[in-house]
Formats: sequence, structure tokens, C-alpha cells
Amino acid sequence: MITVDIQKRLGTFQLDVQFDADRETVVLFGRSGSGKSRSLAAISGLMRPDSGRIVVGGEVVFDSTSGVNLPPQQRSLGYLFQQIGLFPHMTVDQNIGYPLGGWERTARTRRVEDLKGLLRIEDLGARYPDQMSGGQQQRVALARALARPVRALLLDEPFSALDEALRADLRAELIRLRGDLDVPIVCVTHDLREAHLLADRIAVVEEGRVLQFAPRTDVFQRPASRRVAELTGVGNIFQARGLGGTQVEIGGHSFEVDAPVEAGLLVDVAIRAERCLLRRVDPAAAPPANCFVAEIVAELAFGNSYTIRLQATGPGPLVDIEIASHPYEVLGVATRKQWVVELPAADLHVMRRAE
Repeated sequence: MITVDIQKRLGTFQLDVQFDADRETVVLFGRSGSGKSRSLAAISGLMRPDSGRIVVGGEVVFDSTSGVNLPPQQRSLGYLFQQIGLFPHMTVDQNIGYPLGGWERTARTRRVEDLKGLLRIEDLGARYPDQMSGGQQQRVALARALARPVRALLLDEPFSALDEALRADLRAELIRLRGDLDVPIVCVTHDLREAHLLADRIAVVEEGRVLQFAPRTDVFQRPASRRVAELTGVGNIFQARGLGGTQVEIGGHSFEVDAPVEAGLLVDVAIRAERCLLRRVDPAAAPPANCFVAEIVAELAFGNSYTIRLQATGPGPLVDIEIASHPYEVLGVATRKQWVVELPAADLHVMRRAE
């Protein structure tokens, strides 16, 4: 278990973050310069906070009140940086075994072999870093970070320097390792897809503060604020006015939403583009609840999916819809301009309007 509640001023930048991690993967997500890596540096002992408290595995490793500040080597943490940093003059076995200098040779050899098996690099022991791919080097670096028994693993953008195919492989490897390691993993990333894939819980960080810390599904589908919605890639954020109960007005059209809204209250309502639905227009029928007629005004293709922008032909909002290529083809989206758009009530998430 890791518990973090720290403050640190760095020039005009103020870091003030609170989060925890149990036997799970917690992702610190946000743009570059938001304070994610500085948070890891504080946990590891590489940066001393001005105030606050950090607990790792039940041990207080930093407490400004009592003056506790354990050095990095006493915190029992694995730390994998963005820069791989393998020693170029050492083999894989030597790199992994380097942190085990005080161990008896047989125990050190056994530990190195166990880690190579865990990371599936058994056949690389005699190779040097320049004889391996980027993905292989990253596995070796991870094995070295785990060489000594650790109470938690810290990952600072570990896959950002790799191409997408290697990143996909290593993400899958990290998911597999999570169960084997049985320790908290705190991972920093600014990659939205990576955060969604790896996280059990996500801390959305901006300008040194945690805007929302919650399970992955809550962050992506029920953002705490308009800013969280923007940072996590919500495709549609509407200004709305409460009509009483669970009804709001968006663009002159009444919609049911996921929470009650006081009549007359101005709120923001968000729905992810992939949660919006398309239906063929039936000229003889009025659109069902939470539906409106709209025309396609723009379309972008992204490999296996399409993002379609539709403008209501009457009351209703401008909306982006993400649709996979197969249903796009089955529905014949390319051959029709006018559609019925459905915004399911359970996916229309109400947020307090930003001041």
C-alpha cells in the first residue's frame, strides 16, 4: 500500500497531490509538466516535499511533521525511468544483477534467472544492450528495477520512447505481471489509451493538483468536471439547463440524463463519442426519447473507426459519434446523410458548471 499526501513549491509551480495505491495499478494521467513525474520522484525519495506524508508498505518514508525522510535505497521501491539507462558494457545478466552486489553468488544467480523467466527474456542473458531491440531493453530494465524485493513499482512513462507495436506488447506484459508481482504499481503517462488499458484507478493531474481520483470507468464515463472530461477525451460536452427531475434542455431539445438537475440550473453534460448511437430515419415515426434527427457535416477515418460530426436539423446539439468500421459499413453510413442520433440517458453525465 502507498499513501501520498504532499506539497512542494518549485518556483511558481505548486505540487499538491493526494492519492493511494493498494495491490493495483494506479495511473497518474495528465499533460507534460502537470506534476506526475515529480510525484514519483517524491515517493522514491529523489525529491523532498516541503510538507506532507508518504507511507509505503505500512512504513512512513516521509513525514514533514516528525522529520522522517528515508533515502531512496531504504524505501524498497522499483523505479523504471523513461530513459532505459542500461549499462552498455554489461550483459543482460550483469545489468539485472547489478543491484544485488551484496548478495551471495548463488542467490544472485538464482534471482537473475527468476527475473529473466518472469520477463520472458531467458535467452538474452549473454547479450549486451546494443544487441537487443528497444522492447527487449525495456524488459531488462524492468527486471533490474525488480532485482531487489520491492514494496511497490514506479513507472515513469516507461514505454514512450518505443514504437506502437512494442508499446502494445509491453502494456500486455505489464498487465500480466501485475498479478505476479502482487505490489502496488504507480504508472505515469500522458497517453490516454495507455491509461485506459493499464489503470485500475486513475488520478487526473493538472498544474500540480489531482482533479479526480477514481476507478478507471468512473473517470472516463463520469468525469468530475468539464476539465477532466476535456483531458480524458470526452467528445461531446454540452451546456445545458435543468428542467426539473432528470430532464435537461440541450440546444432546444429535452433529454433525460443520469442525475436530477434543479429547474433552471445551468450545468455541463458530457457523453463520450463512442457512447452515442445512430439509427436510420423513419419518416413516418417521431424520434424516440433522447433522440433527434441530424445530418452529417464532417467525417474523419481513423484506421478501424470513424468519427462523424452531425448537426441537428431541428432542436438538438452538434454531436460527434465514434463508430467502428464494421457497423459503419453495415449501416451504410457513407451513403446516407440524415440519421437519428440517440444519446442514451445513462451516458449523459451531468457535471457542475465551471465558474
